[in-house]
Amino acid sequence: MNDWFLIIYCGLITYLTRFSMIALLKKEMFNDRIREVLSYVPSAIFPAIIFPAIFLDDLGAFQFEENPKIIAGAIAMIIGILSKNTIATIFTGLASYWFLIFVV
Repeated sequence: MNDWFLIIYCGLITYLTRFSMIALLKKEMFNDRIREVLSYVPSAIFPAIIFPAIFLDDLGAFQFEENPKIIAGAIAMIIGILSKNTIATIFTGLASYWFLIFVV
């Protein structure tokens, strides 16, 4: 029971700290320049999240040879550029990765 309390407590603290930035800041505080700069944040953070998952192995070393994640990522990137559809990109990346792992 103590573990569940800790999990709920940590989740609540995380939620409240993130929600406070949304609820307490007034939309009038953001001018057009700040909104424009903040629009680049997701595209700047996304590669930092994806790069280690694709290019690094369990020990943190670069793994370029015989890495199906790189091929699946390239296929997903091509589909994402052509279709402009997030769901199609995710499903294509997963399907190609699973195909490369289990079939090839």
